[in-house]
Amino acid sequence: MGQDLKFIVLNENEEFALQLRAMLLKFEGVKILAEVDEPALLAQAVGQFPVDILLVNLDPNPEAVLPIIGDVAGANRNLTIFAASECTDGPLILKVMRLGVKEFLPKPIDGEALGEAINRMASHRVASVRQGRLITVVGTAGGVGATMLAANLGVELAALASGHVTVVDLDYRFGQVATFLDVEPTYTLADLCGSPEHLEPSVVGRALSRHATGVQVLSRPTNLAEADNITAAACMGVFSTLLPMSEYIVADGPLRSDIGAKSILALSDVNLLVVQLLVPCVRNAQRILENMRANGYNLDRTKLVCNRVGREAGHLSIANVTETLGLELFASIPDDWPAVSGAINLGEPLLTHGPKTKVRRAIQEIAERLHRGDSPTDDKDARNKKGFVGRMFAQT
Repeated sequence: MGQDLKFIVLNENEEFALQLRAMLLKFEGVKILAEVDEPALLAQAVGQFPVDILLVNLDPNPEAVLPIIGDVAGANRNLTIFAASECTDGPLILKVMRLGVKEFLPKPIDGEALGEAINRMASHRVASVRQGRLITVVGTAGGVGATMLAANLGVELAALASGHVTVVDLDYRFGQVATFLDVEPTYTLADLCGSPEHLEPSVVGRALSRHATGVQVLSRPTNLAEADNITAAACMGVFSTLLPMSEYIVADGPLRSDIGAKSILALSDVNLLVVQLLVPCVRNAQRILENMRANGYNLDRTKLVCNRVGREAGHLSIANVTETLGLELFASIPDDWPAVSGAINLGEPLLTHGPKTKVRRAIQEIAERLHRGDSPTDDKDARNKKGFVGRMFAQT
């Protein structure tokens, strides 16, 4: 498994944020841990997240930002810093470099120049802690089958992986991952987010509920009031601690577009967009994809999964859906409501409740494909040979 490069971006300009996000997320392996729009909060963000590269937009007032960069660089000697500005005067560049900035990027930033800078950083980077792979399951409507897929995908990946596999329930209010797997959580996501300064691996590990199949579950809060106290920053802190502890994390993503959901999508290696062959699902999927495009997310990481295929006549065809959404089909899951509903009501995964059913086999195949990197954007060995720049322009 290739190493990821984790970015924090300091930028006060929303238009530039969209451009930069779109540019960075074209590179496979690049993850944005946080986007900070207030310089005073930068030191806190860098201290909270295990960041590799800090990218700073110096504009509109470089002189105000330089002291903050100096403080952060002094306190984080292993941090690589890139700086970008429309001003390319020699004195400014000299000041920036004296603060320890490794790369100065003139604006507008050239994609190839950014890729070369990342390549240089990656080639000289000391090997860091191996990072787990984050797979986010995004439902397009209530009852579409996203939680069923997330819970069972976690179980199937646990059977394949040599390391830990964790399913995280990101539906803070009404998530049902723990119910689907019949686990009784002692601690929940709310407990971890309530003490972001104490997110050592041992603390996070104690919050995980373990299922008999080997998969771990981080459950949603036990009561509705706790859900209101979960912030995007605290949630990202949990993921930053959990990723090095896991081979895979499967996030059961909620159907919402707040900053927390957007942050998880930016961090994900793969987003599984789950639809049924119904007009409301497809319309919601269109809205989700439009929002992702508008916010600069790399849709090459988004895979289409059609659930309950083969139901009664009157439904859309897969060809209708793929043409409408502009996405190729990654996987389809056949309809078998008796098997699925029986497993849900008993709190059992399909692996044990219906091991020979077609629906279980379909989810097993999805897990196998993800595990071996069987998709156009997931062959990490091939991508690493091309380098970041080659991968970027191969996708355009």
